[in-house]
Amino acid sequence: MDNSQENYEIRSILEGTSSQTGSDFFFALVKNLCGVLDTSGAWVTEYFEDLRLLRAHAFSYRNHWIRDFEYKIDGTPCENVIDQKTFVHIKENVSGLFPDSPDFGIKVVSYMGAPLLGVNGETLGLLAVIDDKPMPSKSSSKAIFQIFAGRAAAELRRLKAEEAIQEKEIKLRGLINSTMDGIVEINHDLKITMMNPAAVRLINCQPEEVIGRNFLELLSGKGRDIFIGSLKELENLEEGEKYIWITGNLNINCKNGVTFPAEATVSLNKSSKEIFYTVILRNVNDKVEAEKKIFSLKAETEYLKEELKLLNDFDEIVGQSRPVMELLKDISLVAKTDSTVLISGETGTGKELAARAIHKAGRRRNKALIKVNCAAIPSSLIESEFFGHVSGAFTGATKRRIGRFELADGGTIFLDEIGDLHPDLQSKLLRVLQDGEFEPVGSSETKKVNVRVVAASNRNLKDEIKQGKFREDLYYRLNVFPIYIPPLRERGNDIIKLANEFITRFSRKLGMDPPKLSWEAGERLLSYNWPGNIRELQNIIERSMITSKDGKLNLCNILPEDSGGRIQVAREDVKPDKIFSQVELQQIEKENIIRALRSTNWKISGGDGAAKLLGIPPTTLSSKIKVMGLKK
Repeated sequence: MDNSQENYEIRSILEGTSSQTGSDFFFALVKNLCGVLDTSGAWVTEYFEDLRLLRAHAFSYRNHWIRDFEYKIDGTPCENVIDQKTFVHIKENVSGLFPDSPDFGIKVVSYMGAPLLGVNGETLGLLAVIDDKPMPSKSSSKAIFQIFAGRAAAELRRLKAEEAIQEKEIKLRGLINSTMDGIVEINHDLKITMMNPAAVRLINCQPEEVIGRNFLELLSGKGRDIFIGSLKELENLEEGEKYIWITGNLNINCKNGVTFPAEATVSLNKSSKEIFYTVILRNVNDKVEAEKKIFSLKAETEYLKEELKLLNDFDEIVGQSRPVMELLKDISLVAKTDSTVLISGETGTGKELAARAIHKAGRRRNKALIKVNCAAIPSSLIESEFFGHVSGAFTGATKRRIGRFELADGGTIFLDEIGDLHPDLQSKLLRVLQDGEFEPVGSSETKKVNVRVVAASNRNLKDEIKQGKFREDLYYRLNVFPIYIPPLRERGNDIIKLANEFITRFSRKLGMDPPKLSWEAGERLLSYNWPGNIRELQNIIERSMITSKDGKLNLCNILPEDSGGRIQVAREDVKPDKIFSQVELQQIEKENIIRALRSTNWKISGGDGAAKLLGIPPTTLSSKIKVMGLKK
């Protein structure tokens, strides 16, 4: 072939493919290759390295397009082209040289293939021609083939780059559209050219209402001057650092007439054609509220962590005595309201338990119950504990602290041992109760809260008022609904029920079988005065279980022998003119039933039974034994 013929063939392929791109280019290329090189077929394929697979962009055989053509390269003429990244020409006998090559129903006698390489030398695909007759070596044919292999590789690289750009654009668009900050793009004339969904929500308008408008129209007051000044600063910054943060004073005008303060990041960008700016807007109010919420949640979490350390798993009021039933009735009544409650009772009676029951049964149960022990906090710190403080309010106040009243906003605050509250703080507490307002220590900012107050004291607050230690107006503000917690000595057989509850609880804690509470041990518990009330009972049961023997509760050397003032009805020296209380009469009845049961060896009915001795029906006696918790 002379040079003129070769030039003609090259020119014909160039003319046949010059106006085409992508799939159209590949179709035109293989069609023209088959015509110029006089072969029966040609293809352009893309290579998938992990699969060792070729997939055709275009495959022409005998002027027919073969769709969805793909095959594994192993055992085929294409294997050496791909693995060696080299031109391969097999003049004839392809089927004999490659007997394991897949049979596609196409007769292949000769083959010519070249790799399509990327900019870094990686194999992107393969260009090949095949024929059903021998294909002699021609320098012109090889030259033409390699020229257009280069063109095919260039087009494949362009498609790959285009796909990568499109993928990045999709990711960037998703990032811009999903961000919570408003993003506005403006051109060199400051006209808005693009807004993301967050910006649309911030400004409360549709894109078509603001696209093309001057961005300065969205700003009010001195915000315009600040923004223009920031743009001038951007021009003087170094390349790669042309961005600036506007910390505030940008008031953004919304469609509905509402204005919100914003902070913004503004960057200057240059494309090949023009300068444009990207403005990222944030609502300062939303940021401040979010920061407050996060700070509050952190403080509440820390508080609850401290509370969990103090709580035990005995969280129900146990008992069926008349005083406890009256207590539960009062709790049920007041829990449904937001009224302030003052709980009184001796130390260890369970005042905090009652406060928790009130909160749990009330409308605020899904909010926090915050506890403050007024007696446990130094007087110098109690105001900060109640109302919080700002950074620098006093020596050691290195950061802001949220007070217990702010933590309890929407919930309940339990002020335990309110009688120990310092007089100077009583007036500030009264203001919170009356107006729901306070100022953190070191701050002039007034905060408002909606808090239900439950207070408790083991002191006689009326006596404290007489002594000038407690404000009378605060007492009446707290004593809207008084609740009295009965001492343990007035609760009769509740002592036995509580003891059994504690036995069950401490058995789990100590990893032991629960010891039995014998009749004698129960009698000792019932006859004791319990000056420390439930807390003392809890401690005694735990100690006695640790020292228990043979599966029996050991009260020896733990529970004092002396009753501590509790009536002993079996004594012979009771004065004839003694008037007994209801509790004492119940004790007398119990002791009398026990004597009758012992004398009849715990036989209840019949002529020689305890019911006959006591003069009551056997069913009545059985009922009393059950209520009193008596056991043989």
